[in-house]
Amino acid sequence: MIGCKQLETRIPLLSLEEEQQLFGPHDRHAKEVSRRFQVRISSRGGHLRLVGPEDQVVVLAERVAALLQRMRGGERITPSSLQAALYGEDAVESANGVQLGFGEPVKLRSRMPRARTESQQRYLEMLATMDVIFSIGPAGTGKTYLAVAAALSAMQDGRVKRIVLTRPAVEAGEKLGFLPGDLEEKVDPYLRPIYDALNDLSSPAAVRRMRDLDMIEIAPLAFMRGRTLNESFVILDEAQNATPGQMKMFLTRMGEGTRAVVTGDQTQSDLPGNRMGGMEDAIRRLRNVTGVGVLEFHRADVQRSHIVQRIVEAYGDE
Repeated sequence: MIGCKQLETRIPLLSLEEEQQLFGPHDRHAKEVSRRFQVRISSRGGHLRLVGPEDQVVVLAERVAALLQRMRGGERITPSSLQAALYGEDAVESANGVQLGFGEPVKLRSRMPRARTESQQRYLEMLATMDVIFSIGPAGTGKTYLAVAAALSAMQDGRVKRIVLTRPAVEAGEKLGFLPGDLEEKVDPYLRPIYDALNDLSSPAAVRRMRDLDMIEIAPLAFMRGRTLNESFVILDEAQNATPGQMKMFLTRMGEGTRAVVTGDQTQSDLPGNRMGGMEDAIRRLRNVTGVGVLEFHRADVQRSHIVQRIVEAYGDE
């Protein structure tokens, strides 16, 4: 905006928390605001500094001041409500998509997969009503796929603010040794089945954006220790490879408004020796606890393909 009168204004901040909320993770919010309004934003000495075209700075300063007043009144400001406060009608969630932080809504495939068996129908009902759901059974029965679909649906409907997907980093009977790359590159091979479900139900672009905005987190089970997960949909996949200690740690991460789904196939455990797995131990302890649902899939529920169903039958209960 060459030729426009430039203006600098400062807005006092009462705490570091206010600055962090306004700027967002890695200054993501501040960068997007700067791009949209052509206003430089910085923080120094307990003040928010806005520099740019006069008309833009005036509008943005009024919106930031109103937003800070809401925050100081005790209102919880989510990324979508922050966006609505700063951008007005442009930030309203689309009826056909979910607003992923700043920018245009990314469309999700809103159609939930239909249950193909009675067990899958009961599973979908549990996913909608229970706090903790254990689903066990052979490969191809939809344990992980339906759980991921339910998580995306809950995100789209605003019932949760984050999806957390995890699994034990246990090798399937092989010793892969040192894996090159950073942490994400090291754990990605273990979590690829979850990526596949996400990409199939949504789109790779939407999944990447949700991950960038911390709306989807994918991490090894060991990284859950010490955390409290609020307003989240948490899925522990391949749980037959979790130890009893890991399972207890995972189940006690749940905070307010969080739903946990534990999936696994007890016939495909990669734990060393004859140790009891954490999933089996947890089901034994929690089966009759209020709010906990346990569903066992069988060979007849295999929907991956006819050959997979025949393979599962051939292996029996080994």
